[in-house]
Amino acid sequence: MIDRTLQPATMVDSDHATVIEFAQRNARGSDERERAVALYYAVRDGLRYDPYRVDLSVHGMKASTALVNGYGWCVPKAALLAAACRAAGIAARVGYADVRNHLTTERLRENMGSDLFAWHGYTDIRLDGRWLKATPAFNIELCERFGLLPLEFDGRADSIYHPFDRTGNRHMEYVAMHGAFDDVPLQQIIDAFHVHYPNMPLENSAQRGDFMADAAAERAGSSAA
Repeated sequence: MIDRTLQPATMVDSDHATVIEFAQRNARGSDERERAVALYYAVRDGLRYDPYRVDLSVHGMKASTALVNGYGWCVPKAALLAAACRAAGIAARVGYADVRNHLTTERLRENMGSDLFAWHGYTDIRLDGRWLKATPAFNIELCERFGLLPLEFDGRADSIYHPFDRTGNRHMEYVAMHGAFDDVPLQQIIDAFHVHYPNMPLENSAQRGDFMADAAAERAGSSAA
């Protein structure tokens, strides 16, 4: 029986040359846990989190596309971590949850019309016979600018969003879990976005601007007030 969590898929394209090279370069360690942890940090901090540039095409959602771009939002970054793990021989899949983000930017709230992030992506990694959640979305520089607690992953416990930021303000609230998949369930994500974000132009939802700069500016303004 084929284990799909070790096989390449359309968007979790672990057979892509750039993904294979990324995995070979970053999967360092003496065992699977150490290699999975190394890959987690390579994806978390090696790719800038950018929810302003969302491409809901098959190409735009591929792990390899995020890697080539050097940035991505939570869904392609989770797909990349899953793909890199598979390329390194570590079973992985992609998982999703609806989360309420209390600390996003005004520009993003206006574009979405909501603070609910539907189908937020994370990665499920199988280590020592257990599935562990790993969330590589927010790079360390963003966390520092936005005053967030960075998510760490040690390969022994789930790594999911903190409910509060460094100063005790509400951050992330998990609203619903959608489970794990062998590949990105693109049509389900698109259908959910049409329901939750009816005014967002999903065919071209990228918007101009610098998310990191906006996040830092809003935090500075809030602190000054």
